[in-house]
Amino acid sequence: MTSAAQPIADYVRLLDPAVRPDPYPLFARIREAGPFRIGTAPVVVVTSHADCTAVLRDPRVSVNQSLAKLQLGSMPIFDATKTTAAQAKPSFLFLDPPDHTRLRRLVSKAFTPRVVQRLEPRITELVDDILDKHSAAATFDAVTEFAYPLPVTVICELLGVPLEDEARLSRWSSLLSRTLDPTSRQAAEFRADPAELQRAGTELSAYFEQLTEHRRAAPGPDLLSELLAAEDAGDKLTHEELIATCALLLVAGHETTVNLIANATLALLRRPDELAALRANPERAQGFIEETLRFDPPVQLIPRIAADDLTVGGFAVERGDLVVMLIAAAQRDPAAFPDPDRFDPSRDNRHLAFGLGAHFCLGAPLARLEARVALTRFAQRVEAPRLSTDPPVYREHVNLRGPAHMPIEFATILPR
Repeated sequence: MTSAAQPIADYVRLLDPAVRPDPYPLFARIREAGPFRIGTAPVVVVTSHADCTAVLRDPRVSVNQSLAKLQLGSMPIFDATKTTAAQAKPSFLFLDPPDHTRLRRLVSKAFTPRVVQRLEPRITELVDDILDKHSAAATFDAVTEFAYPLPVTVICELLGVPLEDEARLSRWSSLLSRTLDPTSRQAAEFRADPAELQRAGTELSAYFEQLTEHRRAAPGPDLLSELLAAEDAGDKLTHEELIATCALLLVAGHETTVNLIANATLALLRRPDELAALRANPERAQGFIEETLRFDPPVQLIPRIAADDLTVGGFAVERGDLVVMLIAAAQRDPAAFPDPDRFDPSRDNRHLAFGLGAHFCLGAPLARLEARVALTRFAQRVEAPRLSTDPPVYREHVNLRGPAHMPIEFATILPR
């Protein structure tokens, strides 16, 4: 065995559903082993906050998968194949400047903090509507009946997607987000079916093909109609880019936010003192959300590709090598966060949950707003909530972490 054998084995273990309720001791062990190579593959895994920050800020790293020596899924270990047709027509998530800059500019105006803040009354109304539906009950699922409906409704309204199509969209989105998980021969038993993922990508693209035709004939006050207008005006937006961008916004627009709301609600339910403090002072919500993003991030790993030769964590990285950043490990790095395993909403938070640099999450202002409103209204209106089961059942996903179900019991839901 090589010196890196144990961290490689631990890295593969991240795919095991048995570690899903609490992967953080495993992440700590991987971090303590320091950066390492994946065998003889052109892959380096970095785990410290300093190394992850340096990679995210380095202009010599890329998201363009065509540069990679190994044509892999987004989170490689040893081998994989492309799983969706959409990867042949990448969204701006997998593009570098200038294409990334051009496409991001076309959609960014819908997600600026000023524009997003105008959505707060509508988001508050949606949260209160969700809670009202359960006011006559004594229990509900805080994931499927609380964390999930809000971001799905918001992104559907923003894009102009009919909410009645939500069930199909949810299935495609859940499957496609599995392409962000690690894959390997050793972990094949935990891997999603590539054929099923490809079908989901094809069906989602076909759905947006049909929806764009409807929007061309009858434009509305939505982002899809605005993107179509930009395309028609010759604003350097191809039809393939339009479809890929819509798919990205749909999937990214709710998958991670569902997990953020669910993870924050779980943290709140496990800390009755924090729940009482938030009920008394809604201003505490923002710090609570930021600490959730550090302590239990919705995105656990971020991949990059070296566009030039560089050194990462003491390793020589050649052009085309992959660099995998274990954000969940870095955000509990004691060198960056004192007492990192303690949940502390008052800490000075320099988390990496939304990334850094050119690819800083476009939807961060919207995600923060949705989570803040959801958590605040939950604390103000749900009396004496408690978890029915702890830990809850988690989703199969490795990279996008969050509970699949979280039934809670409560005394009552107060009027809005």
